This record gives sequence, C-alpha cells and structure tokens, in this order.
Amino acid sequence: MTLDNEHLSSITSIAVPDYPRGELTCGIVHFGVGGFHRAHEAMYLDRLISADPGSREWAICGVGVLPSDARMRDALVPQNGLYTLTLKHPDGTVETSVIGSIAEYLYAPDDPEAVIAKMAAPETHIVSLTVTEGGYNFSPTTGEFDKGNPAVVADLEPDAVPATTFGLVTAALARRREQGLPSFTVMSCDNIQGNGDIARATFTAFAELKDPELASWMTENTCFPNSMVDRITPATAPELLVEVEDRTGVADRWPVVAEPFTQWVLEDSFSDGRPALETVGVQVVSDVGPYELMKLRLLNASHQALCYFGYLMGHRYVHDAAQDPLLQALLRGYMNNEARPTLLPAPGVDLDDYMETLIERFSNPAIGDTIARLCQDSSDRIPKWLVPVINSRLASGGDVELAAAVVASWTRYAEGEDENGDPIDVVDPLADVLVPLAKKSRNDPLAFVGNTDLFGDLAEDNRFARPYLWTLESLRDKGARETLTQLTAAG
Repeated sequence: MTLDNEHLSSITSIAVPDYPRGELTCGIVHFGVGGFHRAHEAMYLDRLISADPGSREWAICGVGVLPSDARMRDALVPQNGLYTLTLKHPDGTVETSVIGSIAEYLYAPDDPEAVIAKMAAPETHIVSLTVTEGGYNFSPTTGEFDKGNPAVVADLEPDAVPATTFGLVTAALARRREQGLPSFTVMSCDNIQGNGDIARATFTAFAELKDPELASWMTENTCFPNSMVDRITPATAPELLVEVEDRTGVADRWPVVAEPFTQWVLEDSFSDGRPALETVGVQVVSDVGPYELMKLRLLNASHQALCYFGYLMGHRYVHDAAQDPLLQALLRGYMNNEARPTLLPAPGVDLDDYMETLIERFSNPAIGDTIARLCQDSSDRIPKWLVPVINSRLASGGDVELAAAVVASWTRYAEGEDENGDPIDVVDPLADVLVPLAKKSRNDPLAFVGNTDLFGDLAEDNRFARPYLWTLESLRDKGARETLTQLTAAG
C-alpha cells in the first residue's frame, strides 16, 4: 500500500491519523527532520491533534538545510509528510502506526525564500530545532559562537541569500519585526544541556553580527525555552523498510523505529503562544534544570558505568550487558547510593520507577545499541556526567566507591587492550593523550586521573584515589567480572 494522503483511508492494518489532514495549519516550522524528531516532537503533536480538533493549527512544516537533507525531502514530499513509527518493546511486542503531524516539507537549498516566508507568516508561532550539538556552531572549549565558520561568513555578507539555519531564522525574525508581528519562539529539542540557553546565545550572536538592532529586538522579544528530551531512536536500517512492509503492507520510504519510553520536559517560556502539550504527556515546567540533572547523572552516567565494565567482561551489545546481574547490581548501587543524593527535586517523577525503567530500557534487545558506541568520546562524557557526581558527593562527605570504580574501568579500557590481549579501538578526540596516560598508570597509578583538564584535583583526594586505585589494580589482576563481584558484594 502506497503511503500518502490519497491512500491513507485504505490502510487498515495499522493505526492512521483520525483527523482531516487537509484542515491542518503549520504553526510550527522545524529544522532537522531526522529520526529523533519524528519519534518525539512530531509524535507528540500527532497525539495532540488527534485528541483535540482545536489543535489543528499546530501541525509541522519540516525544513532541510544540509545537502544530506535532500534524502528526507525525497522520502517525505511524495508521502505528503506521512511516515510510520514502529515501537519495539523489550518483550518482543511491536507497534506500528502512521504519524500525520508533518503537513509540509521544504528543502531550503531549493527555495530559501519559501522557508523565510513560512517562518515570517503570522500562522507560524514556533520554530523548533533538532540540528545536533554541532549545528549550534559554538566552540566546545570556549563556548563562543564561531563567527569564522565559512558558511556563517557567507551568510553575513550584506546581500547574501541565507543558506544556514542562523541566516534563515534571523531573516524571518527581521521580516516579522518589520511587519509588526510578534517574534516566534525558537525551541531547541536537541539533546544538549541548557539547549535553549545555547540557542539563545548562538542565534543572538549571529544576529548581533548581522544586524545589532535585530539582536536587541530578539533579546526583548524572542523566547528560547530549555527542554530535556529522551527517547532511544536508532538510525533506520534498510531492513526496517522491508520489515514494515512485510508486517503491515505499507510501503514507507523512510520509517522510524524507537523504544516505547519517551520523555519531554519543556520550559514554559513562549513568545507567541504554544500548543497544550501537557495534555499529551509533556511535562511543561518553570525550570528544566532538575530534570536535566536527573537524566545526566542517572541515564547518561549509568551508560558509562555499564559500557567499560561491560566491554571488559566480553559484552558487545548494551542489552546483553544490562541483563548481566553483576552489571545490574552496579547500576542500582551507583544510582541509588551515589547519584540520587546529588539530585534536585523533580516534581512529577518517581525516582524509584525511573531508575528501574532505565535498566529495562538498557535491556531492550530490539534496540540493538552497541557497547562500542557508549564507549566513544569518553573524554567529553565522563567530565560532564560522572565527575560532577563525584565532586558533589565529596563536598557533602559521601562515598564515591562505585563512581571511582567506573573511572577506573575507563582507565583500564583506555589502555587499548582487552583481557584476552586483543586490541581495543579507543575512539576519542583525546585518544592520543589518554591511551599513553592509561598505559603509564601501570607504573604511575594516578597518571590517568592526574589529567586536571578532565578530573580537576580528584587525584589528590584520597577519598576518590583509594577506591579508584583498588579497582584499577583488581581489574588488571583479577579481571572485570571478579572485580565487579567484589564491588557489588561489598555494596
């Protein structure tokens, strides 16, 4: 069965939108229509439009900017924005439905003016983003906007036709300002801490370079809400197209697959109205910070607790590691005893349930996530997710036995050789520095954690150094499984 508006009513094998798509109005323009957006924001809007006929003004116009986005144009335009979303449960249950909230798709290189006009239209109230961390064009070391980026430089030319997200969005804001229209909200849905603050800083920085008066107007009128987003959404494998068609009879050019769990915590800060997302499961709050902290220190840091021990124990898939009783004991011990005391109250969240749900999510074999992926870029992850837990615990006089053990497992992994003597491919931007330090720590035990850029002065604090050194020595002498047996038994 072809997937498009004409054939939608003929699809009976799976759930399809139960609202008239011809009556939709695009109140949201979204940059970066990838798998995550279609499994997350677009899914929530589909749910809202289905539940409330008065919400048909909140459909989405997707926008592609990069050359790679031409593939999404070629998939979605013939399908009138329709696509299938498949949820795969840990028990093997599979649910597929058609999502209908994307009513239009524009590819900016084809017609930049059409994209600007769409955002400048009075019907548009929100411009949302999933453009990845790199899409915000800031230096990871200084945090400053990179005004030397060639694409940005080109867009800053006086008569330039905008080609970047920054150029397109600010051109539309300038037009709204000239027409006396309120600013739309710029709503980041990227998996970045303080995503709204980063969007505010980078878009305003571009506007300051392009038109200082516009930047001042944006500072007064444009809202950039922070949000915390969560749903594991693997890249679409070619096999999924065949699977969906065989199981449902629907031919989808670019289906999406995701886990059942989804969460969206959104700051209630909007310039020109918003959809009633709280009615379909979104937590709309005044402060996203406590929820971000919860995710970073429980979900993200637990991935790090799982991956190095898991790799050294011979696991290669996340679900296999998460089903190992020893690793489950490590995760529960770390989350309950060390991470949890460092969190702030997050209204509406049952932490006991949240932590157990994390282990269930990690254990889902249908997702097929790899240990190697979790082990990548550790020098960017550990300092952001785990070191703050250690510092907070030390400041309050708490134990850091398991968090220190996770750092030790990273050190052992970074030596570049597993317990069978086989090479480990250490994928990290600082690998040239970290691998020699990990090897050096065989004779100089604190060499690795002596890297103050990553660990501050933790090496000098015996409350951290003692459990770290014990774990590192045990990993080398006894192996990961025996080390973890002793660690979790002690806990």
